Amino acid sequence: MNPMIFYILLGTIMLGTSIVMTSTHWFMTWLGFEMNMMAIIPVLMKKYNPRSTEAATKYFLTQATASMILVLAIIINLMYSGQWTITDIENNTASILITIALMMKLGLAPFHFWVPEVTQGVSLNSGLILLTWQKIAPLSLLYQMYSSMNINLLLMMSLLSIMIGGWGGLNQTQLRKIMAYSSIAHMGWMMTMMIFNPNISLLNLLIYIIMTSSMFLLLIFSSTTSTLSLSLTWNKSPIIAMSSLIILLSLGGLPPLTGFMPKWLIIQELTKNNNVILPTLMAVLALLNLFFYMRLSYSTTLTMFPTTSNTKLTWQFQNMNILPMMMPLISISTLTLPLTPLFILLN
Repeated sequence: MNPMIFYILLGTIMLGTSIVMTSTHWFMTWLGFEMNMMAIIPVLMKKYNPRSTEAATKYFLTQATASMILVLAIIINLMYSGQWTITDIENNTASILITIALMMKLGLAPFHFWVPEVTQGVSLNSGLILLTWQKIAPLSLLYQMYSSMNINLLLMMSLLSIMIGGWGGLNQTQLRKIMAYSSIAHMGWMMTMMIFNPNISLLNLLIYIIMTSSMFLLLIFSSTTSTLSLSLTWNKSPIIAMSSLIILLSLGGLPPLTGFMPKWLIIQELTKNNNVILPTLMAVLALLNLFFYMRLSYSTTLTMFPTTSNTKLTWQFQNMNILPMMMPLISISTLTLPLTPLFILLN
């Protein structure tokens, strides 16, 4: 792809997300979603092959369906309220339809089927954009109108997402699919908290983006896409292998790593609101995610070749992937748990 065209597409993606985040008119919000969707499809097909074309087609059909449901909900809301501004939605049908549309865009269960397939079909760079930046626009809209969402539907879909995000990743060997199921589970945690305390959801989103970006940058640096190739990383670059281990455990939410912070704050907030069963179920289901993170950690750092003969090691060619932001992101992804009292005070 021509670099100028690629940067124009990236600028359009950012502009579309910015329009959704800053607009107060439903038409401008819908326009931002459409700009974002139409600009990312060529980015998904940057490495042109039948698999990436299939993934981009699946993404387009899913997002176009979600946009149509969103427009239907906007029209129903207009008929009952007579205005286009993003305010509290009083009509129950419009509230349910907007909740479903945004959940489809985020990839929450039971509308999650496109997320692993699309992520697996595109390159690591495109997968990074898909699982991080593309979550910002729907979540910013949810943040503006969280009080109008259908609470029971949102909680049911969130719990189902945590469950499927754990179960779906158990039998996977492709790292992009594992990261996709991890994204589904993290979105479930965010949506649960959006009802009670949206600020903690935003903190969770920020930490999730940093951890996912760090993991994808490590995979890009080592050109790794499967568990088998990940297990050979130790012989190529021990530092990268050790960093992958720590970030995987942080994604699983183990203390004393950064990934424990949002889970800690969410469970604390839910218990403050007299919810005991819900955080207990979420914590138990999070063990499913931790299981396949631990399996990846085992294959990354705890497996070695049978002998230490030099013939078993690969040639140490210079890695041409230059990622200047990798080390700061790794540090933030693993060492910021002591800042938790500060975030508690801010909330």
